[in-house]
Amino acid sequence: MGLLVDGNWQDKWYDTSKSGGRFERQASQFRNWITADGSPGPTGEGGFKAGAGRYCLYVSLACPWAHRTLIFRRLKRLEGLIDVFVVDPRMGEEGWVFGDFPGATPDGANGARRLYEVYLKAKPGVTTRVTVPALWDKERGTIVSNESAEIIRMFNSAFDGLTDERSDFYPEPLRAEIDALNARVYERVNNGVYRAGFATSQDAYAEAFRALFDELDTLDARLADRRFLMGPEITEADIRLFTTLVRFDAVYVGHFKCNRRRIADYEHLSGYLRDLFQTPGIGETVNFAHIKTHYYWSHPTINPTRIIPEGPELDLEAPHGRERLG
Repeated sequence: MGLLVDGNWQDKWYDTSKSGGRFERQASQFRNWITADGSPGPTGEGGFKAGAGRYCLYVSLACPWAHRTLIFRRLKRLEGLIDVFVVDPRMGEEGWVFGDFPGATPDGANGARRLYEVYLKAKPGVTTRVTVPALWDKERGTIVSNESAEIIRMFNSAFDGLTDERSDFYPEPLRAEIDALNARVYERVNNGVYRAGFATSQDAYAEAFRALFDELDTLDARLADRRFLMGPEITEADIRLFTTLVRFDAVYVGHFKCNRRRIADYEHLSGYLRDLFQTPGIGETVNFAHIKTHYYWSHPTINPTRIIPEGPELDLEAPHGRERLG
């Protein structure tokens, strides 16, 4: 993954030399919010009013951060309101590109060949990593946001006046608990697999590895007597965890050396993953061809041969039995 520096593309990987071999993710640069009436959100500026056909979403089907937004788009029934353009899973020296891999699409909004061209159109001279997802405003010709955690909250409520879908995945009474759990899961699990996989020192890897599996053990215990993380209903916290769990056995166990145990080996997390996968609107957003191709092809420092494994066999359609938890 490269980056833009003063508007110039550089094919440069993360520099871990100053952080003791630890992978440190950079903060998102575009932090505006779509709101129902166009008023400013918690960050950024106002003027981004919810509307049909005004916005589009740039995603990779391989990326867990982008995957969150696709699930919310499906669950909130926003497919007819927000277009989606899918990059090629093979990320090389030009970063994310619009290629010919099955399931990828052309850029129907800006006609770009490389995603960094979209970033430059939004803000010439920008210095930033070029990441997915990116939420584009066709009317103003700019990126609204490239922060997935905030995009899913926009999708959760901003467009409610334009659809008949009223599900709420961030309910007011649970927000403090959701926020606290999200923070821990992000650090130790969502980003934790990357901190293990992209570590360049033994100590940095071991630190991330232990925190990851300590948290998975805690989550497994939490799910022993509740169907979902917050109780009987799916919330934002479940979707944020799901996109990491569904990639875990296929990619993170081997490619990122997260191999103490598989999700399939956990008594409760394994059934929980199948339960979410089988929920209408969630499982159909998973594309293992893109997922495995991206990770094993795009990280030559980890997998220099770029050989993509045939396995493992995953049975996510098997009965989960978690209905008994209410």
